[in-house]
Amino acid sequence: MRHFFLKTALLCFALIFSLPKPVFAASEPDWREGTLIQSPRANPYSFDATTLETNRQAGLHHTLHYPVDVSGSLIPWRAIENLLDHRTNDPLRFILASAFKEFSKIRSTDDLFARIGLHPYPVTETEGRLEVPAPPSDHPHARMGVTIQKIDGAEVFTVSCAACHTGNLFGKKIIGMTNRFPGANDFFVFGKKIVSLVPGPVFEATTGVTPEETRFYTRFRTRLRSVGARPPIADGLDTSLAQVALSLARRSGDEYATFDRSFERHPRDEPLSRIPADSKPAVWWNLKYKNRWLSDGSVVSGNPIYTNFLWNEIGRGTDLHELERWLDGNHKTIEELTTAVFATEAPKFTDFFPANRIDIERAKRGETLFVANCANCHGTYVKKWSAKDSESLPLLERLKTTDVRYFEETPVEDVGTDPLRWRGMKSLETGLNPLAISKKNGIFIRTQHGYVPPPLVGIWARFPYFHNNSAPSLCAVLTQAADRPVTYWAGESQDRQRDFDSACIGYPTGDNVPSAWRKKSGRLYDTRKVGMSRTGHDEGIFLKGGREIYTPAQKLDLIEFLKTL
Repeated sequence: MRHFFLKTALLCFALIFSLPKPVFAASEPDWREGTLIQSPRANPYSFDATTLETNRQAGLHHTLHYPVDVSGSLIPWRAIENLLDHRTNDPLRFILASAFKEFSKIRSTDDLFARIGLHPYPVTETEGRLEVPAPPSDHPHARMGVTIQKIDGAEVFTVSCAACHTGNLFGKKIIGMTNRFPGANDFFVFGKKIVSLVPGPVFEATTGVTPEETRFYTRFRTRLRSVGARPPIADGLDTSLAQVALSLARRSGDEYATFDRSFERHPRDEPLSRIPADSKPAVWWNLKYKNRWLSDGSVVSGNPIYTNFLWNEIGRGTDLHELERWLDGNHKTIEELTTAVFATEAPKFTDFFPANRIDIERAKRGETLFVANCANCHGTYVKKWSAKDSESLPLLERLKTTDVRYFEETPVEDVGTDPLRWRGMKSLETGLNPLAISKKNGIFIRTQHGYVPPPLVGIWARFPYFHNNSAPSLCAVLTQAADRPVTYWAGESQDRQRDFDSACIGYPTGDNVPSAWRKKSGRLYDTRKVGMSRTGHDEGIFLKGGREIYTPAQKLDLIEFLKTL
């Protein structure tokens, strides 16, 4: 009997260990409205260290190579390449290419991608910054965000998240940083004009493409009828909010926003066709601290990656039945992209400048001012210099932030800054909440009254300031609204000496503006334009009854502290 029980036990153990090992799914974060953030969600799925890094790297790849292969904006690549990059002996093709180049001032595919605002891949290790994956081996000269893939017998391209969320900082490319000059919305305005003039048969005859490629062109041309787009007020602002609302106005009002030829010809009235609600794209490194998203905190529920895919694709003319199936079948991709976005870290001032460029005693005085007057809205930041025996540490160590204490519930405040952006979210609230994809994925938008006072991690690199870029520097932010610059010139931050005011943190102004910047009219920011007002963020913050509470020296102390975050 004893041997019988022993054999039975051994058999059971053998069976147990021969069974397939269970696969444990990632722990899905709680994206519901009101979920409190008790610690930063830098690892939202609670992966172990190895899995976290694997998923983060995969997510960085998706950032540069757009994964949605049902997008409405899939354009035949070979046709564009033939038109812009290749010489031809065909007279008709030559005439078409010459006319296009003269009209558009786009003379190569690289010119086209530059117009969209895409950055070249880093070419040296020192030019790279935050783990930028290599460009695709079959298209080594493509810019960051160019996505070329083969679908149904055709090579097509689109652009990825990098169009808005990869920045250039003194020649180094940083994924998750605001692109200071995104051009995707302007590209749609331009594209609709061009494509409407060139029907499929003409396209095929003049570009030498295959029937499969022509079908994609015809599909793109048809889908563009449901896209409504408007250019931004100035280079550097983004009109995606308006593009989504204007595109919904061109579709039926059912829960899948079905294509409707009648509404394409005669769109419903949409206030954002008249009223600007422009803003700059947001940085990614702040998402981990928040439970509501966008500059106004109006996305109160749902994984923001789902939300981003949804309005990206409405603005690209995508069939929402197709998008729903794609979302249902690509949870892993979304998980990877979410991981990469939430794990993003901000660049540090000392990544680009020597630590001794920061006056630590002045920064400490600034910290005292910050805690007294700014922390109630922007959170608190624990510095290494406050630790016991910190004086023995190297300066670089003492400057580090050891803890960011933001709020469990992301605040929204109305401090008098231009209101048109948060008011404009009413269009998306009424347009997106009823959609089947929104309901299925817990996406909910609730219009707020004001804007989120964001965590100030990496604030030194986020110039120009406010959601509408109305302040060129932190010095301007800490100046009462009436005395802020009415106009200023903006440009790409290539040179840390020439293109940056390291004392004020932001763009150089006056005689220090690089002469090349003045040659681009779209780079002149004029705060008198509707939607670009420089008002707010002064009274009750560093003004009391119209009187300054900081001396000029104290303002510089505060800026010195902000450099260290």
